Amino acid sequence: MRKSMKAVCQAVCLSAVLFCLSCSPGISLRTQDVRDAEVAGTYTTIFYGCTYFDDFETVAFLDRDGDRYTMEPYAPDFRYRVKKGMVAQEAFAHAEGFLNCSTAFAGYRLRGIIAPGGETIGYEMRPVYNPIVYGAGDMISVDYWLRGNTVVIQIRLDRWMEHFLFGGSGVTED
Repeated sequence: MRKSMKAVCQAVCLSAVLFCLSCSPGISLRTQDVRDAEVAGTYTTIFYGCTYFDDFETVAFLDRDGDRYTMEPYAPDFRYRVKKGMVAQEAFAHAEGFLNCSTAFAGYRLRGIIAPGGETIGYEMRPVYNPIVYGAGDMISVDYWLRGNTVVIQIRLDRWMEHFLFGGSGVTED
């Protein structure tokens, strides 16, 4: 009886651990600023946001074709569009034009997405807004999680901006 109870307890513990691991987001990836990127090759370009005028959650991702990683936004299909096989210069030009969907657009910020081995597997282009209009030039938070060979991208408004838009007084309680 004692052995069977121990086996049941071990099975329950193992199941709980496996359940928790399956819910974990994966390995967090980092990004780094890129100045004049000398890029070549083709990219799958993901255009996220710009679903309405002055959509703050707007960003473009350039996923390098031919590597072992694919990028996928953690969002419903209607929030993003994908264009495959774009030559580097064309992908960057389309992404820059896409980001200009706000009257306060002042430019963009380019960041490389870095795999665990240190290689750049793609790029993030996010708009920079005129800070006089909204109080800051950058209002979104983007996280990258590696699950297998898929880079899961999570995009959301910064906490202060959510509070500003939906919370009323603009005073946070931290």
